[in-house]
This record gives sequence, structure tokens and C-alpha cells, in this order.
Amino acid sequence: MPAFRELVDGYKRFRTGRWRYEQALYERLGEGQSPGTMVIGCADSRVEPAEIFDTIPGQMFVVRNVANLVPPYEVGGGLHGVSAALEFAVKALKVRYILVVGHCSCGGIRAAVEALDGGSSGEFIAPWVEIAAEARARVLERMPEAGADEIAAALEHEAIRSSIANLMTFPFVREAVEAGELTLRGAWFEIGSGDLLVLNESTGEFEKVVV
Repeated sequence: MPAFRELVDGYKRFRTGRWRYEQALYERLGEGQSPGTMVIGCADSRVEPAEIFDTIPGQMFVVRNVANLVPPYEVGGGLHGVSAALEFAVKALKVRYILVVGHCSCGGIRAAVEALDGGSSGEFIAPWVEIAAEARARVLERMPEAGADEIAAALEHEAIRSSIANLMTFPFVREAVEAGELTLRGAWFEIGSGDLLVLNESTGEFEKVVV
């Protein structure tokens, strides 16, 4: 069955099932949104934030991109999709949390690692994943003898730390954090096992959520 037909069939099930039972919710959401959390996740089809965190529509404002990266604050030139979403979430929606969610076996992170050997991931992916260049350099400094798989696994974590640091370069994010109005968090998802690791703000290490 063609993929698009599957989507249409899925909509029909949604419209006659979930939507019918949650019609009041959708009617309220039709009037506006007030999510408490912004999630910056990867575009990977295997990592769906609403599924992982078992949320309903209206709870999370989500932006997804290759390797769940946040660029540093800059103005001028270029089209700043992540920055625009971030500005809307913080200044208009006034979210209380921003959560950067990475995952295992990330193709974007792998592309950043392969770039070390001259590998090219394409016209747009290659420059995009260089946002993680400083994080990659820190991993290489810690693990000079590591192979590509080990480097990629470590970089999946380090890139989350880097994205959180980049969030703080946005003046409106820093102001909200310093005012106690916004908290930045990080997490990493293991697809096969379903484990979620959350970044400990005090130690800087990722810790498994105990179920």
C-alpha cells in the first residue's frame, strides 16, 4: 500500500475514533495553545516525542531537525528555522521548559563523525551537522583512540550538552533562565530498549530513568 494512502487511512481511523472521543479537547485547542514545554528533537522517524512522553495534543511545542541540534544565536543571513521556533516558544508561548532530546544510532551525528574522514553527507546536511563541531572536538580530545562507533555514541550525548549551551546564547532564553521563568533540560532515548536517560544538571552526566 502506498505510504500516502496509509496516512489517509490513518486519518480516517483518527477521525472516527480518537477525535470523536476527544472532541472537546480539540475544540479547545482550536482556540489557541499554551504548551508548558518545548521539545527540540531529531527528525528521525523512530523517535516520536509524543509517544515517548505519552502526551496529548497541546502539551508540547515540538521542533525537529537533523540530529536535534540548536545553532548558536546569530542574526543576518540565512533562514533560521530553529531560532524562529525558539523565539515563538519562549517569547509568545512562554514555555517553562525546553527539552533537547537525542537518541541512539543518530544518522545526523554519524554524518558529523564521518566528516572527519572527508565524508560528505550532502549539500545541506554536511554544513548543518557542523553545528556539533565543538562537541565533536571535545569527544575526540577525551577519546583519541576511539573508533567511529564509540565516537558517534559519545557525540550523541555531547551534542545535547552543546545544544543546551547554544540555547543560552540567545538573549531572550538567557533572560528567561536567569529570571527563573525557564529551565533547560536534556535527554537521550535508546530506541531498542526503550530506556530514557536524562541529563543531570548538577553532574553533567546522563542517568537512566527508573521505571
